[in-house]
Amino acid sequence: MTETEQIHHKFSHIFQVVSSESFLKMDALGGEIPFWIAPFEVSATNLVEIEIKNLQKKLLAKGIKPLVVDLFELSVQILDDHVGLDDVFFIEEDSDKDYFKETLQSMLNIHERFIPKMIELKNSKKPQVFMIKGVGSVYPFIRSHNILNNIQVAMNDIPTLMFFPGVYNGKSLNLFGQLMDDNYYRAFNIDNFKI
Repeated sequence: MTETEQIHHKFSHIFQVVSSESFLKMDALGGEIPFWIAPFEVSATNLVEIEIKNLQKKLLAKGIKPLVVDLFELSVQILDDHVGLDDVFFIEEDSDKDYFKETLQSMLNIHERFIPKMIELKNSKKPQVFMIKGVGSVYPFIRSHNILNNIQVAMNDIPTLMFFPGVYNGKSLNLFGQLMDDNYYRAFNIDNFKI
């Protein structure tokens, strides 16, 4: 099976899962938070982007309202709103990488700006399923386990699916298949969901 066929097959499964009543109602989670990870090979990133758009269209056609949040686009929006992109570019030109990374993390502030913005989007759009993409684009200044850990309380009433460029074995997130992001065991691997 080619990579294109594998990704198409994966997203057919994701559509079946996400559009199922038991997924949307968060049945059979046994008290666990309704977080799901859809890991994929980094080499398939462009294919995954296309499939995410198709998934959105198929869900909408079935009367299911998804909200897809791109972490990179959200980061740019927050930086532009709070600092201004010209100032960010100036800081980047004038700083070493470590200082710039710390400055970005401070400007984005996961607790005061980033997570509240995600919650605001969820509350204003009122989706039935919340999807997160762009994990690889925001590394290392935003880490996927930080996002998941910090949205647990606010997102426990809606199924949340993170598209993850790497490996998730149910215990840890391994970004790009090479970088151990951190232990995170509260999410389910959507590949293992049986309908």
